[in-house]
Amino acid sequence: MVSQIVSAVGVVIAGVFACALYYWLSDKLLQIIFPVPKENVRTASVNLNRRAVVRPWLFLGPALILLGVYLVYPVVATFILSFYDRSGGSFVGFANYRWALFDDQFRQSIFNNILWLAVVPAACTFFGLVIAVLTDRIWWGNIAKSLVFMPMAISFVGASVIWKFIYEYRGGNETQIGLLNSVVQFFGGNPQVWIAMPFWNNFFLMVILIWIQTGFAMVILSAALRGIPEETIEAAVIDGANGWQIFWKIMVPQIWGTIAVVWTTITILVLKVFDIVLTMTNGQWNTMVLANLMFDWMFRGGGDSGRSAVIALVIMAAVTPIMIWNIRQANKETGGH
Repeated sequence: MVSQIVSAVGVVIAGVFACALYYWLSDKLLQIIFPVPKENVRTASVNLNRRAVVRPWLFLGPALILLGVYLVYPVVATFILSFYDRSGGSFVGFANYRWALFDDQFRQSIFNNILWLAVVPAACTFFGLVIAVLTDRIWWGNIAKSLVFMPMAISFVGASVIWKFIYEYRGGNETQIGLLNSVVQFFGGNPQVWIAMPFWNNFFLMVILIWIQTGFAMVILSAALRGIPEETIEAAVIDGANGWQIFWKIMVPQIWGTIAVVWTTITILVLKVFDIVLTMTNGQWNTMVLANLMFDWMFRGGGDSGRSAVIALVIMAAVTPIMIWNIRQANKETGGH
């Protein structure tokens, strides 16, 4: 454990030192290529302008190269693979796209993803906003916020294991150890295999992600609420507005941009949801989503690179416009252009 910490710290220090050294050497190289002679004002002025033009690209060079290698190249390679067979050796044209259009499991995955998109971002944003407003009005609000935010520190797999115990079902006359079935049994109901109930089991899985992400929404929205001028709230109170009116007509309109950013950020996460479904059901009982279907086709029967590439492209096509819109909204919120 100690050696891992030391190695991690060493890597961080070495990385920072390497970056600083690169920037220093780059600047020195610019000074050599474009000198600024004191005796020739014209040459000095031209070279200073050239340095100003080249320097940003020189400094951004490593980042652009890494983006090209780890982002642009995989996208292009995935697009090309989508036109090849399972081994990636024979060109099959649009056969993989035709498969996607008529495959029942692919359509089920699309439906489930739409269901997740309709419920999870809205629920996380709503609960996060409500908790942010309520916790600002009580003296133990910071403690409550810490408890709500705590699930953010848990991995998706860890959270799934926790909720697997909550949904646990024991057959026959065995004692129910699952919290939900124990409560149902206490009130005279019959225990159920909750995660094996088609359609409704999707909502039981969504609860896990809502539990994790509500803390994120709460923190961002709480910061936005604190940015609302107190004079605005006081003026509304003097004018006779009640708490409900202040919330919907004063608070929400003033932080609408932040609400939109939070909602779209969670939307992007939902489109990539994978760990929860894999851990809880492995896509069984009509719970398959696109990310899990892609993973499944990557390894099913030795793997099918063509079909998995098509699913990956669908996910990227869905994520990209939302991500672009999210960045633009964030720029507006921070005063950028």
